Amino acid sequence: MDPADPTPDTAPDGAPAPASRRGRATPAAAPRRKTSRTARRALLAGGLVVLLTAGGSAAWAANRFLIPHVEVTDVAAYEAEHSTAATTATRETTSATATAATTTLTDTSFSDGSTSVTVSTVTTDTLTYFVADVVLGDATDLRSAFANNQFGENITQTTSEIAAANDAVFAINGDYYGFRSTGIEIRNGVVYRDEGARQGLAFYTDGHVEVYDETATTAAELLASGVWNTLSFGPAVVEDGQAVDGIDGVEIDTNVGNHSIQGDQPRTAVGVIDDNHLVFVVVDGRQEGYSEGVTLPGLADIMLSLGATTAYNLDGGGSSTMYFNGQVINSPSNGGERGTSDILYVAG
Repeated sequence: MDPADPTPDTAPDGAPAPASRRGRATPAAAPRRKTSRTARRALLAGGLVVLLTAGGSAAWAANRFLIPHVEVTDVAAYEAEHSTAATTATRETTSATATAATTTLTDTSFSDGSTSVTVSTVTTDTLTYFVADVVLGDATDLRSAFANNQFGENITQTTSEIAAANDAVFAINGDYYGFRSTGIEIRNGVVYRDEGARQGLAFYTDGHVEVYDETATTAAELLASGVWNTLSFGPAVVEDGQAVDGIDGVEIDTNVGNHSIQGDQPRTAVGVIDDNHLVFVVVDGRQEGYSEGVTLPGLADIMLSLGATTAYNLDGGGSSTMYFNGQVINSPSNGGERGTSDILYVAG
């Protein structure tokens, strides 16, 4: 969802946005003058004043979709305070190993001696997607980061901004947790939210990854079992090496603007090939003549072709972004990056 526009895109609902919001003007449209970020924020603030003074549903919508609600003001300090002794020891060991290793970086690959990332592009007549094959020296080498180093609702930055702030060499957009108030959110071994609502994905410190039912467990139980990160979006598109039946008609949630995610859309997904061996895919879409996007069954086919035995759909649409070596390597459907709540990344 665009932070300056409360109308959801595919993050979270998946339905195409109107042409006026896709970053491409119609032939009859006059050229638009660029507006600075400061000016946009001023305009947004002015709009919020109007909405809030109007009262009723307009004020509710502004509060729900636009106004940041910060629950943790300094995530780095919060994680340092709440990390378990085991988590801290794992981080220190991983950091020491990375420091001792020889790091290599090219236009399409990264390696620090134990963790490696290799990116590639696949193009067909109607589709372009980007693949990152990631082998982790330690499961905790895959980390999460939040926009503005804060946790809460409606807090956003672009994927590249969050990545740069965390010295990431590789990153993708996450689950846009900040659009919701539900879901189990464990990040970097620390619990941030415990409101089970849907099908989640859990990354464990031993390197395995599994799909689970959030409503059948708690964050504390997951943490005790060795969970390092969770994602709360979905659905799973591949399980046990097979495409999941019925995903062509699934709805993620029933809250405002978060319904069907069907049709050919830009997509972001994570797949599991083996313990500590993941594959990330970003599919470009809504760009006629370049890439149309894919359905969820089409996404499952892509993940299976890459060897994934489990695959999980993440926030898509204008949010779908892959970042590598200091730049966004895909073509976001809005004509540029859209702000999001969080990323998954590998540090350089």
